[in-house]
Amino acid sequence: MFKHPVQIVMGCVGLYLCGLTSAVFAQITVTDLQSPYSFVSSPSGKEYFISSVNGEPEARDNNGFITKLDANGKILNLKFIQGGTAGVTLHAPKGMALIGQTLYVADLDHLRAFDITNGKPVAEVFLPGGTGSDRASLTDVAYDGTGILYCSDQHANRIYRVELPSQKISILVADPALAGPTGLAVHPKSGRLIAVSWEKGKIFEIAQDGTLSELFSNGFFSGRFTNLRGVDFDRWGNMYVSDFTRGKVWRMTWDKRFQVIAEYLPSPGDLGIDRVNNLILVPYELAHAAEMNGLEAPREGKSGKEKRTLADYGFIPPPPKPSGEGAPAK
Repeated sequence: MFKHPVQIVMGCVGLYLCGLTSAVFAQITVTDLQSPYSFVSSPSGKEYFISSVNGEPEARDNNGFITKLDANGKILNLKFIQGGTAGVTLHAPKGMALIGQTLYVADLDHLRAFDITNGKPVAEVFLPGGTGSDRASLTDVAYDGTGILYCSDQHANRIYRVELPSQKISILVADPALAGPTGLAVHPKSGRLIAVSWEKGKIFEIAQDGTLSELFSNGFFSGRFTNLRGVDFDRWGNMYVSDFTRGKVWRMTWDKRFQVIAEYLPSPGDLGIDRVNNLILVPYELAHAAEMNGLEAPREGKSGKEKRTLADYGFIPPPPKPSGEGAPAK
């Protein structure tokens, strides 16, 4: 479904990718999911996790589950973590973030943590939200690499700040201007928090003191975005956002040019970028499926004198990252 400059050449035999192993495999589609919301990779790029709401997005039915995939996108365990079994509580898992061997999951008014080796719960943090019936409704979680987790609350127009390991909770920003914050990501180079808006298709940068800066919004006479769900960055710092309603994935390059890299998609959700293997990970909520696909490295990632290689299209592993460049931290 994604556009590749080499797709015309390879179309007769399919589009092939190469992971960290020597085996070459085709574009991966994962099925048998139930309203998948988020798709993330481990820091090593050898494991992948998909959250499935499995029912109404606000229901406390304790039947949500998380699927675990191997390095080649093969399902290791469809219900690796499942609400209602083995002492697990998981109602409607949405956004996720991986820190080492711990997977943090936004689940209604709780941030739940699980061991990625065995799926066992290791911690949970209650987000109090408002008063009475005005509970928090978390949609995504992002890690800043320095011990801080950020959680978006779409209904309350809030973004929470959770300090690890003390689990101290504070409100980073509470502002109607957020217009239903959904996806969160931390820019891998600047460290700034980025949030996308469900209600008005806006993209915000948020400073550590909670100050909002509107990076992009729809114009008065034209609207590029409708309902934004996911946001993440590749290893060069280019930003990717998914428009759930319009079925598009956009890339914004370093010079602030927008490009549609995929369209006519069935409800693309909270996407993730595997920066190790240069892959894009997209869940399709209404299609109950998800997809892994290779990303073209934007030309801005190379100087004019450097030749493009098969690694720029996801066919072979990318070269080692520059010293100090971190792994994916959604």
